[in-house]
Amino acid sequence: MTTTTTTTTTAAWPSGRSGHDAVLAQFGEGRADLMGWALTTGDPLADAVVTEMHELGMGVARPLLTRGIQDGLGSLDDPPPALAAFLHQTETPPAYADDHLLDQASRPYFSSPTPVHILSLSAGALVRVYESPSIAKVLSTTGRLVDRAEKRLTETGTWVTQAMLPGNLRPGKPGYVATLHVRMLHAHMRRLALDRGYDSTVDGVPINQVDLARTWMDFTLTAYTAEELMGFGLTGRELDGLYRYWWHVAHLLGVDARLVEGITGNQAARRVDDLLQAVTGPVSEDSARLADATLDSIASLLQQFLKLPPRLSRPALDALTRRIHGVSMSEDLQIAPEPVADAVLTPVIAGFRAARAARRRSSERWEAAIDANIAAERARGDAKAEPTAYERGATGSED
Repeated sequence: MTTTTTTTTTAAWPSGRSGHDAVLAQFGEGRADLMGWALTTGDPLADAVVTEMHELGMGVARPLLTRGIQDGLGSLDDPPPALAAFLHQTETPPAYADDHLLDQASRPYFSSPTPVHILSLSAGALVRVYESPSIAKVLSTTGRLVDRAEKRLTETGTWVTQAMLPGNLRPGKPGYVATLHVRMLHAHMRRLALDRGYDSTVDGVPINQVDLARTWMDFTLTAYTAEELMGFGLTGRELDGLYRYWWHVAHLLGVDARLVEGITGNQAARRVDDLLQAVTGPVSEDSARLADATLDSIASLLQQFLKLPPRLSRPALDALTRRIHGVSMSEDLQIAPEPVADAVLTPVIAGFRAARAARRRSSERWEAAIDANIAAERARGDAKAEPTAYERGATGSED
């Protein structure tokens, strides 16, 4: 058996990212040093598991990983050392992850209907994820640039929903299991990208800690901003709980705590996001192609949700996307202005905002709507037939 060890840390500051001195001048020495580490580091625990899986053989290693994730480290008689270290980390919750956080803090997420989350995920979070040239390059290098855009959106939405359902981040629960499988998929993709010629000296380690933290921002800051722009805003107290909940998601995803913990609102998130954006690099042509494919896959949902004429479905989605990401970034992503559709959005969103404010005036009505949305998502999850790529234990090369 030939053993290949994949290196997911590098020493030098990547040449395709803003230099250390530029970050130092703007953000200070401590943050510049942190960004240097983050750009050159993947997920050491998960990456070690992937190396170990290749050494043991997938036929032996994959069932061990699956059982360990689902049933816990204690279910394995003689776990391989890297897998044992990985599961020990995920099964050891940080001090803040108490019963209230795990069972209550995510409830405000379900105060908005599912179509709102799908739209904020697609036009908001994923479009911004794809703004990262290194993420787009990983998808291009591994042959998954545009052809899987719709499936990637669906599977990402499935994961986010499972992760957000109250109680679901406890070990062995569906959100915990799904999050660990997503983390392992990232590690497999990291190895695959390096095997296929991804140049870490230019962009840093594939799916590095900057990429992971920036993606965390897109599922929080970008998504919450998008939903506010759509008329589905959250209070400061609700955001505080949701950000804290996402600290634990980050812990399970292998995001270093120094990059996200302590953030409890959008303003604090923007300050950290500015730092991450400073070392992300310029938008690439691949980023624009990914954004276009993602928006194409979801345009009909916006048309149905807003009850628009079909001819306005994609223009309205482009108009919404421009509102979320701003003129400059939208131009970089080749998302054209749509003044007619944009004008149509304004009264519709005002109606959503007024209706939401009316619901808030009755706490019983508000909580009942949350309970109904949670019940509907649990039922939808129970009825899901086809497993996602991360649930299948995909390694990226064949799945």
